[in-house]
Amino acid sequence: MSAHNIGIITVFVVYIAVMILIGMRFFRGTKTLSDYVLGGRKLNSWVTALSAQASDMSGWLMMGLPGAAYLAGIEASWIAIGLAVGTYLNWKIIARRLRKYTEIAGNSITLSDFFENRFRDNTKVLRIVSAIFILIFFLFYTASGFVAGGKLFSSIFGIPYITALTIGVLVIICYTFLGGFLAVCWTDFIQGTLMFFAMLIVPFAAMEAIGGIGTTFNNFNNISPHFLSMFTSTDSGTALSSIAIISSLAWGLGYFGQPHILVRFMGIRSSEEIKKSRLIAMVWVILSLAGAVLVSMVGRLYISQPLTNGAEETVFMLMVNQMFPTLIAGIFLVAALAAIMSTADSQLLVTASAFAQDFYKTLFKKESSDRELVWIGRFAVLVVAVISYFIAFNPESSVLDLVSYAWAGFGAAFGPTIIMSLFWKRMTRSEALAGIIIGGVMVIIWKQLSGGIFDLYEIVPGFVLSLIAIYVFSMLSKKPSKEIQEEFESVKTSNI
Repeated sequence: MSAHNIGIITVFVVYIAVMILIGMRFFRGTKTLSDYVLGGRKLNSWVTALSAQASDMSGWLMMGLPGAAYLAGIEASWIAIGLAVGTYLNWKIIARRLRKYTEIAGNSITLSDFFENRFRDNTKVLRIVSAIFILIFFLFYTASGFVAGGKLFSSIFGIPYITALTIGVLVIICYTFLGGFLAVCWTDFIQGTLMFFAMLIVPFAAMEAIGGIGTTFNNFNNISPHFLSMFTSTDSGTALSSIAIISSLAWGLGYFGQPHILVRFMGIRSSEEIKKSRLIAMVWVILSLAGAVLVSMVGRLYISQPLTNGAEETVFMLMVNQMFPTLIAGIFLVAALAAIMSTADSQLLVTASAFAQDFYKTLFKKESSDRELVWIGRFAVLVVAVISYFIAFNPESSVLDLVSYAWAGFGAAFGPTIIMSLFWKRMTRSEALAGIIIGGVMVIIWKQLSGGIFDLYEIVPGFVLSLIAIYVFSMLSKKPSKEIQEEFESVKTSNI
């Protein structure tokens, strides 16, 4: 093994040790399930903002999006635009009201908790159905993070993919198992900072190596005359269809239903801190997304050998490994690992809360103690990680494809239900149940269809039909009880 690789391994080991120490730091302070899955609502503005965005972007920021932009050029920025707009609307419209409503509605600590308390669902059906969709789609989402981790270690150190995958999974499990929500959020804060600076520095360093910004952009035309066109396909030279553009922008719809992002809004100390967090988050996401698109486009010039068959998703790592001395390369490659870990840990945590709170306590042992539920949650982390590990076994799996499917599933199943539950007074338990089922099932069905209009990203029909179902059913049903309506109105004036 070369001295360069040994140096990078040293940086990785130090970083991983710090993450595990953070998990151990919060281990003793985790006494209740609320501590484990929501941190007792103690997050400050900075940690909330960077944790939300780091857990949002994941290895997808360092691998999935760069892989798409490597092949398609600036055309891939339609996805980035959709995500940036979705991020802003989520912080602006959802965050503040969700933070207040979840505490007022029985101090809800999960989305399933909130739905049950918001609609006074004594049957537990709404809780169980929402938890089922959380478990289904998070298996694929978590698997995407594991695939990214496997590709990262494999491409850098030349070790077999399965060995690399196993190392990444063990590291993520370690500190998530120990420290829970606060450990995940503080590690995400560190990881989000690393990701941000990596996405800013690497593309400009590569352009300087190529010959400067002017030379770089002139050379893009040698790849394809359409490489810098947002409205023309790089491969075919034909105009992008409206369906292609809508499908890319529709990624922004997914934000309203992502449990691992929404839980950050629920965990902030006060709704008054949301505005500051929103500003921090928007600066982070706009610059990071722009950097992710740019780094892969520049990588098309910087990496002499064409990357295909999934290898394009490793363009960031290959550039860093070739471009920088050992210490700096190690830090930037750790940023890629950070991107992967920051989402996988959050997904495991939300899945653990769904299993402990929504299945174990609801169906098997209603009188479970807090300590027991914490350990059931930790057990769920292990189980879900193992299943996702086997889903990720194929080294040719696409990070982008796995994320795309899970993102659509959550966005369509929970997005419309969250929006309407926060802002539609007439909504009842039946409409919430219809919205979740119709949105989630439509994504699963649509994904199996292909060709013609079915090339439309599955989140669009799922989200739209879920929204329509909620509205139509609510207009046909009785109004909710006076108690529910009064609680709805109280959220407007609350200063929590």
